[in-house]
Order: sequence, then structure tokens, then C-alpha cells
Amino acid sequence: MPAIEPETVRRSNREAGLPSFVYHPDFAHLDAAQHFSHEILNDQNEYESRYMPDDVTRDHARRMHYAAFRLHQATSPREQNHWQNIYFRLRDRIVLGNRKLIYRAVRRRMAMSNRADDLIGDCHIVLIQAVAAYNPWLGIRFSTYAYTCLVRALARLSQRLSSDWLARSVPLESLSDGEPGNESENESISSQTSRLDEFFREDHPLLSQREKMILLRRFRLNETADMQTLEKVGKELGLSKERVRQVQASALSKLRLALSEETKPA
Repeated sequence: MPAIEPETVRRSNREAGLPSFVYHPDFAHLDAAQHFSHEILNDQNEYESRYMPDDVTRDHARRMHYAAFRLHQATSPREQNHWQNIYFRLRDRIVLGNRKLIYRAVRRRMAMSNRADDLIGDCHIVLIQAVAAYNPWLGIRFSTYAYTCLVRALARLSQRLSSDWLARSVPLESLSDGEPGNESENESISSQTSRLDEFFREDHPLLSQREKMILLRRFRLNETADMQTLEKVGKELGLSKERVRQVQASALSKLRLALSEETKPA
């Protein structure tokens, strides 16, 4: 095929329920199906245990976008299912082959070991989005593009965590086994803990029982519980990881609002 020129690349319009793709004129060639063949999917486990080189990632991405293009052109449900399956298999293979970028980004950018599982889960979503948006015809290394996306996402997360008033005012992770500080610090923490304990009483109406259970497990707010990940709490309560995250966010918002109301001048 002729050399690929970046200026010929454009992004396709997104249709409801279908993945977007980067269109290239080579898709219209008679031998496009052969050139962008998905036979490489025969060995699915090849890059699950080792890093996928950038040139291989770029090749997979081109085939993935061609599969999305064919999906948009499909005229029957059977044909749609065929190309959709190929698209997601290629996409997932790229994610698996490049997931080490996530651990490198989290390890280098974030020093919060107790949140590592949550950060890695969030970064997997960012990596999936990066794979879908990556333009393999621009000559940019996927590892560079994806790592930049991950670092920016972690920076936003770090900023959000640092602006969390509750996290700043009450160091939840240190309440049960933190190192003793000076007398004034201990008095401050004791005061803050007492304020929180009020909201976790059985008869206090601010939080639902599920919200209380999740926060107690996630932030180790009692001496008998260990800090647990979203996934572990979800398994214990019969909820998905994402649902636990939603309930946790809602409960923390309620606590922030209640505590801020208490600090307002009369």
C-alpha cells in the first residue's frame, strides 16, 4: 500500500452505541480486508505476560480502527457482532500488552500505597480510553501518548484528593494505628474522631446503614476492621466495585456538608 500521510487522517463521526474510529483512505482499497486482517488474534496470550512493543501496538491499533470502520458499515446484526467482537478483542489485547504503563505511572507519580488498588483500577479505564483515542498514523509512540494520559489523570486525582476537606481535616487512615503525636495533636484528632463517631451511631440519620458499613471498612474507622479495597468491600457486601465507589462518594459528600455546616459562624 502507498505510504500513509498524517494529513489524510480524520476522526469519524460517533454513532450511538458504536465505537469511534480514525478513518484512513486505505480502508477503501480492495485489498483492505487482507491488509488489516485480524488473523493476529489467533494467539491471544502472546502479550499478556510481556510488554507489547510500540510497533506492534501501532499495528494492532490500525487493525482495531479498521474493524470499527467495518462495524459502522455493517448491514446485518451478524456482521455487526463479527466486527464488534474483533474491535474489542484487538482493543483489549492492546490494553493487556501495555498495562505495565499503569503500574509505572502509579508507582512514580503517587505515594499513597493504601490507595494503590483504587488508582490502578481508575488508570485501567484511562488506558482503555487512550487506546480508543490513539491515532496510529501520526507517528506518535503509543507508550508516550498513553503514559501522558495516565500521568495527567493521576495529577487530576491527586488534586481532587488534596482538596478533599474531610481527608485533610480527619486523617482517617491514621486513626486506628497512627503514631502518637504531641498532646495538642492528639487532642485535635480525638476531637475530630468524636465528631465523626456521632455520624456513625446506629440511630444517626445522616448516613444509611450501607454507607456507614462501607466507610467503616474503607477508612478503618473502628479498631476491629482493616482498611479494605473497593473490590474487597464490594465482594463482602454483594456490590460491584463501581457501586461501592458511588456509595462512598455520596457518603463522603454528606459528611463534608455536615462538618462544614458545624464550622460556619452563627
